[in-house]
Amino acid sequence: MLVLRRRSPVELDTLLGLAIREGPSYPEVGSTGSAVLPPGYRHDRRHRRIGDSQVFDRAATALRHWAAHEGASVHIFPHGHPVSLGATILAVISLGPAQMVAPCRIVRVIDEFDRFGFACGTLPGHPERGEEAFVVERRTDGTFFSITAFSRPADPLARLAGPIGRAIQLAITRRFVNALARTVSPACSGES
Repeated sequence: MLVLRRRSPVELDTLLGLAIREGPSYPEVGSTGSAVLPPGYRHDRRHRRIGDSQVFDRAATALRHWAAHEGASVHIFPHGHPVSLGATILAVISLGPAQMVAPCRIVRVIDEFDRFGFACGTLPGHPERGEEAFVVERRTDGTFFSITAFSRPADPLARLAGPIGRAIQLAITRRFVNALARTVSPACSGES
């Protein structure tokens, strides 16, 4: 939901309270964990080596504390809320004087020895419908960060934005990857 002003913390808290009571805005909850993404959506997959295998613990901790999002100027409300299954958050993006607030719920968490990640699903009020998963994985040849998503416009303004909205969506995904790479391994922070 885009508004032409910035919302106060009280207003964000009210929106969060409303979002907590809502269910996901799409039926294919958890599908970013499947090899085949659901039809009828745009599919995105981004995968990048962000350092050697030694940076995995830093990457998992950074992802757990929203470093990819914050580093991409996507602020999480409430600030400091840990990644946990079932948590509802607001992803807040400021665009000059305007602000977009996207309600999300964490619908899947992966917490294994060599893999950590989570999937955020959209809630009513989000400009898109779908899900996005963020996963860091340690392999013998390094630590990798993957983003897997399926989405389609939900908001009339998002549909109207067409290719421009899609370009913004892809740019934010690149920013997520680059932000986590910078956080864990500054030598690996070049654009991808």
